[in-house]
Amino acid sequence: MTTLAVLSLLIWLYLLLAHGRFWHSGPELAPERPVAAPPVTVVVPARDEASLIGQSLRSLLAQDYPGPLRVIVVDDASSDGTGTIARSLERLIVVSGAARPPGWSGKLWAVAQGLAEADASDLVLLTDADIVHDPRHVATLVAQMERGDFDLVSEMVTLACDTPAEHALVPAFVFFFQLLYPFAWVNDPLRATAAAAGGTLLIRPRALRRIGGIAAVRGALIDDVALAAAVKRGGRILLGHSGLARSIRSYPAAADIWRMVSRSAYVQLRFSPLLLIGTVVAMTLTFLVPPLVALFGHGMARWFGWLTWGAMAAAYQPTLHRYHRSVLWAPCLPAIAAFYLAATIGSAVNHHIGRGVAWKGRAYQGAGG
Repeated sequence: MTTLAVLSLLIWLYLLLAHGRFWHSGPELAPERPVAAPPVTVVVPARDEASLIGQSLRSLLAQDYPGPLRVIVVDDASSDGTGTIARSLERLIVVSGAARPPGWSGKLWAVAQGLAEADASDLVLLTDADIVHDPRHVATLVAQMERGDFDLVSEMVTLACDTPAEHALVPAFVFFFQLLYPFAWVNDPLRATAAAAGGTLLIRPRALRRIGGIAAVRGALIDDVALAAAVKRGGRILLGHSGLARSIRSYPAAADIWRMVSRSAYVQLRFSPLLLIGTVVAMTLTFLVPPLVALFGHGMARWFGWLTWGAMAAAYQPTLHRYHRSVLWAPCLPAIAAFYLAATIGSAVNHHIGRGVAWKGRAYQGAGG
């Protein structure tokens, strides 16, 4: 038991001191105005988003952007009136999505159809139909892109955190994303780590042309990370947090968050049983062993367990602060990690019994979608 306790402590010493300051929960992209204001085309893929899309589109149409701004909505075979709601608003273009070709994910095929309507010289903002944008948001994204001559600027938008289940589980979702993709490493051109958050993703046309268009990642089920990786291979990317955009998609119960995680967790592991085993071992050592040793161990092992559990709680605090959650949630991180680990195992079980990945009434088998 002492050996496990020491190993867990060493893991956390590495994470805190040498893993890209992932716990820092930054950077946050502050509001600013761009020096220049090139044309921007916003592409919104939408499938069965009637309850959310009106609020999202109105926030885009209310942008305080000094340059030309067009909004294109691709109605991806919605059955709930999403397209009708979009067409009731002025100053935007609504495209009725065509049938999805083999090899394409539904969202990326919708994005491709939106891009076909965009001017080839415009900056392109890819955003989801559940995102509400502060009027300063597009201007801030463009200013950030100008500042660093980035090819892609993306933000982890503020996620809905209103229900008891969201209070318990949503900040940890962001924490684990930061752990998997330390933002400092993503933003370092000398490191291979690449990631983006699909809620807001501004990309230059030159980058799209260089990678061969959105078709380069057409089958990706974790499309934002795949696109960021393709762009970073020959350009610079920026990933931060945003207080200027928020998701209004609610996950009222723990079961809703379970389904959200299990939908893509095994995709993230490339459908590999070996990677799944490695993940189970790593998560157990990192998050579960410290409290077990602290509560049930003896001698030095118990003290190592308490020390590691405290370090873990301290690392979680900046993310809790971002979501205005009490510090009392910090010691609960091991139990929350157990939930996410179980959902990941559930994702693998679903795949191996033939359920695959399902989203918005579509099922995808295998990595190619």
